[in-house]
Amino acid sequence: MTRPTGRTRRQRRRSGSGRRTGGRAPALLLLPSLVGLAFLVLPVVGLLVRTPWRQFTQDLSAGDTWTALRLSLECATAATGVSLLFGVPLAWLLVRTELPGRGLARALVMVPLVLPPVVGGMALLLMFGRSGVLGMYLDRWFGVTLPFTTPGVIMAETFVAMPFLVVSVETALRSLDPDIEEAAATSGASVWQTFRYITLPNLLPAIGAGAVLAWARALGEFGATITFAGDFPGTTQTMPLAVYLAFEVDPQSAIVLSVVLLAVSVAILTALRDRLVAKV
Repeated sequence: MTRPTGRTRRQRRRSGSGRRTGGRAPALLLLPSLVGLAFLVLPVVGLLVRTPWRQFTQDLSAGDTWTALRLSLECATAATGVSLLFGVPLAWLLVRTELPGRGLARALVMVPLVLPPVVGGMALLLMFGRSGVLGMYLDRWFGVTLPFTTPGVIMAETFVAMPFLVVSVETALRSLDPDIEEAAATSGASVWQTFRYITLPNLLPAIGAGAVLAWARALGEFGATITFAGDFPGTTQTMPLAVYLAFEVDPQSAIVLSVVLLAVSVAILTALRDRLVAKV
């Protein structure tokens, strides 16, 4: 029997992979997938169809619109930075250490994912408000007031966004081969050196994906922000709050603001996904 050449084996691998990934979708999967796609896309199409394009430029030129958009981008970016600073070490702690009560800690980290945002804002207010459990001491000893300020917006957005980053990094850590880290430790590397030169480079794609999710969640945050930080133009009024308030008095303007937020979100998420998520 003739032994397959390297070229023949490569052709078989290519043809085999084509059969696995390029085949026809089963009807039982195709129909619900199309329904799910339509469910997600049609509301966006409805928003674009109902957009008052004739007054789009006029509403867009309002100063409050750009102020709210700038504040939204700045606060979402800051919240993502805070999430990276604390979320990556937290995910490592939950996976790589034998922390007592680790299961409870993991459950508590996931609470903001299922907690209604308004309840989250109320919890932040009761803890960090002027008369809150910790807020009274911050105000009394350091003169620091967080509610109804721009830092309060960042705190509220971080509260709801950080779990997305933690979940992404934690999942990547669990799939990472521990033998690599053990080999580094056997070679004399410290825990920090192992994390810095071995673990962290392997986690970068997951960290990037988690940062994208955290940023998107922070950009669209509404409930916790309005409860904890209020709605003050130029200080705490982000784009979601501006859309909500405009909808009560001028629905057409609210649609214009929604389209602007949609365009910014899609543009930035697409750019970040091409650079970061594609590596996962």
